[in-house]
Amino acid sequence: MHVTFLGTGAAMPTGERFQTGLLLEDRKGDADPLLVDCGSGVLHGLASTDVGYEGIGTVLLTHHHLDHVSDLMALLKARWLAGETELEIVGPDRTQELVEGLLSVHDYMEDRFDLTFREVEPGSFSVAGYDVSATETVHSMYCLAYRFETEDAVFTFSADTEATEAVADLANGSVVLAHDCSFPDDIDVDNHPTPSQLGETLAGCDIGRVYLTHLYPHTDGRHEEMIESVEERFDGDVRMARDGLTFSVTEQ
Repeated sequence: MHVTFLGTGAAMPTGERFQTGLLLEDRKGDADPLLVDCGSGVLHGLASTDVGYEGIGTVLLTHHHLDHVSDLMALLKARWLAGETELEIVGPDRTQELVEGLLSVHDYMEDRFDLTFREVEPGSFSVAGYDVSATETVHSMYCLAYRFETEDAVFTFSADTEATEAVADLANGSVVLAHDCSFPDDIDVDNHPTPSQLGETLAGCDIGRVYLTHLYPHTDGRHEEMIESVEERFDGDVRMARDGLTFSVTEQ
């Protein structure tokens, strides 16, 4: 499994990071390319990959906040102009209502697509050839974290969440975890974790590497101290995510 960070930013742009989006690829061909979330700028990031927006058959949403869905309509239009009208959109409750509502606003795009919707809950299911496990996060909107498994790889994406035991349990045994770490320790925040909170919650988990993502401008210039704060409590490899980074997730 290969993962590409298409966007590692959050709702406040920095000029260096797009909003949230991930591309999953199983280059052995056992699963199809999967787009996870589609915030502002993600379409541009996707266009710079070999898969491109034409190669996406399924979009999986974690939740419906604007910085995770704002490029959905742009993605649909770009695919339509490229002659691709079929797309499966998977996500939590009311995902179909969200997309159909957006299409009703952009009424010139209505009835131009062959869309398939699937709404998922915490538990296990399959998406685009990946075995997925989901758990609810602690966030200001209903949100799901996802664990993706193939024959030789386990990758977990926290989505937006406070540091919770439920997400830590979901990620335990993962080769890589990409986790929300929106602010440094001196910012008083809820709905997102600080580095020390995240490190404390992940302590004792068997996770090969953790990437910190969903980064607000408040984190600029403070990446090293954030990594060190997580590593004070979590005995593992901690790194900052960045847009365009591609890495392989393979059991050693």
